Amino acid sequence: MGKIHSIETMGALDGPGIRMIVYFQGCILRCLYCHNPDTWSLSGGQEMSAEEIVNKAVRYKPYFAAHMGGVTFSGGEPLIQPKFLIECLKGCKEKDIHTALDTSGVGIGYYEEILEYTDLVILDIKHEDAQMYEKLTGRNIQEYYKFKEVIIQKKQKVWLKHVVVPGLTDSPEHLEALKKEIYSFNNIEKVELLPYHTMGVSKYESLNMPYPLKGIEDMSAERIKELQEEILKCPIK
Repeated sequence: MGKIHSIETMGALDGPGIRMIVYFQGCILRCLYCHNPDTWSLSGGQEMSAEEIVNKAVRYKPYFAAHMGGVTFSGGEPLIQPKFLIECLKGCKEKDIHTALDTSGVGIGYYEEILEYTDLVILDIKHEDAQMYEKLTGRNIQEYYKFKEVIIQKKQKVWLKHVVVPGLTDSPEHLEALKKEIYSFNNIEKVELLPYHTMGVSKYESLNMPYPLKGIEDMSAERIKELQEEILKCPIK
């Protein structure tokens, strides 16, 4: 059994094609810009079996097949329930369903086995600098490096994403360093910069939690477009 926060069907933004997104409960990072603090605790969510999740996915398989889709395991952080995640991934692969893993790369191991059953990794790069990584997430960067090493060794297909926060992750120096981090991977299919937004503020208020980035305004779509074009330029300095 695993802890699941929620399940979205017919999604189109979390991997290729039409997808079912399974949001795992629990995350050990405490990102300053997280807009889903309700997913942090493993004591929340609902218990479900891997079989239940796979059976639900099978019902949507005709839609996946018609639109080159599948199932994306997201969160929270799916890597902190590794054995349950493996059972879900295995079950989907047995039913010939495409699998994607949307992750920060910070879990508790079993990475090689997890990636054996994963077609695509959607990896959220929090920061490339160890000190800033800890400031942004509250955790050491070393676990991310462990996961990254396995991705590179296996030449795993990967989509990379990064949240751009005004005043924190939008400086020219950071973006140049981020570019080097991005191109240190060896099987990149897509790179996407995501604009910081404040849509999660109401969740913090409902949970009686202080919002860490109070006063920082949303990143504009125009600025994100400019930075996206810049980050994809080569060569790296």
